Amino acid sequence: MSGEVVSIHIAGKAQSTLVGLTEVHAEPGRGLEGDRYFTKTGTYSETPGTGRDVTLIESEVIEALDRESGIRLAPGESRRNITTRGVALNHLADREFRVGDVTLRGTRLCEPCDYLQKHTGNPGLLEALLHRGGLRCDIVVGGVIRVGDPIVFG
Repeated sequence: MSGEVVSIHIAGKAQSTLVGLTEVHAEPGRGLEGDRYFTKTGTYSETPGTGRDVTLIESEVIEALDRESGIRLAPGESRRNITTRGVALNHLADREFRVGDVTLRGTRLCEPCDYLQKHTGNPGLLEALLHRGGLRCDIVVGGVIRVGDPIVFG
């Protein structure tokens, strides 16, 4: 089974706007090169735990937000690093899978938070994204992730 990478976004520091990239280097234990969590300057960098290397969200969820709730998120506005298509991310929690040549391990769901709702100015976003806000992952085997890369699992 497979899906694909639709877009890649990173932010250089906490609360800054995410920038779109066509490719990014992923390093185990650090995250995506240039991202706020790679440099330990993210909002939650001091909070211990797994799943801080990279976050993913389904493009289908972003599209559903618009249809169901009238909430429109621009690319990267979800504050997730990688937007996917064709893969049910919730099913990859506690599993390893490949994104191009990189191996990720889904650690837990990336539930929405008050910060995301305030940052986007979309009341109702917390409720609309509940249990479908994406997936937090650790990088197991590093490399380069590119837009268009397959996401292979199963």
